[in-house]
Amino acid sequence: MATTPAPTRATTKDHSAVRTLLRLWPYVRPVRTRLFTAAFVAVLASCTGLVIPLVLKWMVDGPVADRDPAGVWLGALYLLLLGLAEALLFGLRRWLVARPLSHVEAEMRADLYRHLQRLPVAFHDRWASGQLLSRGTTDLMLLRMFLAFPLTFLLVNGVTILVGVAIMLMQDWSLGLVILVPAIPVMVTCVIFEKRYALVARRAQDQVGDLTTVVEEGVLGIRIIKGFGRHRSQARAFRELSGTLRGTELRKAKLLATIWAVIVTLPELAIGAALVLGAVQVADGELSAGTLVAFLSTALALRWPVDSIGFLLAMSQEAATSTERYFEVMDEEPESRAGTAATRGSTAATRADTIASRADTTTTSAGTTPTHAGTTPTSVSITATRSEDSGLRFHHVRFRYPDAPEDSPPLLDRIDLHIRPGESMALVGATGSGKTTLTALVPRLHEVTSGRITLDGQDITAMSREELRSRVAVAFEEPTLFSAAVGENVLMGAGGGAGTVELERALAVAQADFVYRLPQGTDTQVGEQGHSLSGGQRQRLALARAVVGKPRFLVLDDPLSALDVHTEAAVEAALRDVLADTTALIVAHRPSTVLLADRVALLSGGRITAVGTHHELLRSNAEYAHLMAGTDEEEGG
Repeated sequence: MATTPAPTRATTKDHSAVRTLLRLWPYVRPVRTRLFTAAFVAVLASCTGLVIPLVLKWMVDGPVADRDPAGVWLGALYLLLLGLAEALLFGLRRWLVARPLSHVEAEMRADLYRHLQRLPVAFHDRWASGQLLSRGTTDLMLLRMFLAFPLTFLLVNGVTILVGVAIMLMQDWSLGLVILVPAIPVMVTCVIFEKRYALVARRAQDQVGDLTTVVEEGVLGIRIIKGFGRHRSQARAFRELSGTLRGTELRKAKLLATIWAVIVTLPELAIGAALVLGAVQVADGELSAGTLVAFLSTALALRWPVDSIGFLLAMSQEAATSTERYFEVMDEEPESRAGTAATRGSTAATRADTIASRADTTTTSAGTTPTHAGTTPTSVSITATRSEDSGLRFHHVRFRYPDAPEDSPPLLDRIDLHIRPGESMALVGATGSGKTTLTALVPRLHEVTSGRITLDGQDITAMSREELRSRVAVAFEEPTLFSAAVGENVLMGAGGGAGTVELERALAVAQADFVYRLPQGTDTQVGEQGHSLSGGQRQRLALARAVVGKPRFLVLDDPLSALDVHTEAAVEAALRDVLADTTALIVAHRPSTVLLADRVALLSGGRITAVGTHHELLRSNAEYAHLMAGTDEEEGG
């Protein structure tokens, strides 16, 4: 069952809602003129409504008392014009905010999506996708609603209440004081409500993210669910999360009901008391009937601004938690476009480690470097030459996942490996040995903990990611296809100038001629995640995507695991021509894939323990022979 990751779970930190909502200002600033104009128009409309009781006072004390029909009709005309003006002004306010706020929402959603693309893989490994989806949809919708309505009417209703109370005090100060009696208990209730509702609102929004994750996984994994008959357990998990969310929403409703009971009941009692006291004063001749009508009309006009306080506070708190959740993602550090100064500094430091490591393994007699167990000695020059740094090279690389305990052993430890220009290196190891992680370090999907990786002598952290990934193409064991045409999916691996010729060449290398038999050929839409195709077909398209741009460096993570024997042989034959012109690192589990490579590196215990040709390692390394014998052919790494 998916749950919210620890970094996003609601906490009890005392964050001011106002301070949180102020973070929206950079998005609101471009449309501030229209929003301020809309707020002014709304205040004007609300104050226009407060003029109506004054007209009623004039009518009652004047034309009605004097039995003047003409004056009554004139007063009715005034009331009609005031009502029309109020309605038109509120309509103008809505028109002013509709377009700019939809723009704000779109900009925030676009920024979130762009930021998600720039966040490191480690971030996406930690976060449930449903949590990210809910932040980009539900949370932003709540923010747009807040900016359109509560933000304006917290100001409008506040001004309306102040102006209305001033008018009532001017009519009769004693009745005005009666109306003000509930003000203190209402304000205390609002403060308590705000704190409690903030926690429940955050909990509800996190639970929406959890529920979204379950739904998404259920849709994407529908074949597994059906295949194993797990629909009942999935439905049960959904019902449990849905029931939990329902309980939280009922808690929100209970809090809202409580504050509404207070802010509706107390003012109503005050109005009732003012009515009785005013009627007594009118009977005693101390107050005119028109004044009482105007006073009560003003008090009734303030009912909605007062009653809406709880509703507006609730929406404001939900907007504050939505803002907090949005910026939790936006505050995550994205991948840098190039290596930071700190990274470059650590790289310089690890060069010294590498030099020391080389010194440890260099013998002065016979000028040879002993290799790890199971390899044959290779002659090297004592003085480094430029050719030594050409190709793909790992220099004393260590890697530990960022969220792993600092005292835990690294997954990869002191990796030293050189793949010469134009050479193909197969990477072999037991399940979980770190093969996939090692290949992910080359395009910087993960960052090395220490050490460095160079392409033709250039540290990859000194390159921008765009430059690095234009040089290195990857094909993963689990291919991902997008809801687009076959051709679009393949050409995604090319720089931008690739066309039909390059597409056809890549499809030929991957033996993906099946695409020409699809209903619209290469224009056929493959559907979400490419599930309309078989696993082998998806894998061949992923391989075609990797080779279409003729990359200088190629990283293949067991790219043929889903192919049948005959298709695999055909793909391998075509791949040999591609590999002859590129430098490649290939994760391999089967001897047939290993034979594609010029040399083989054995990864064991987080270290490269042997390097040599396939036949050399079969003869001299028992672990390698054991792996190639088929006793550990599980996918992984």
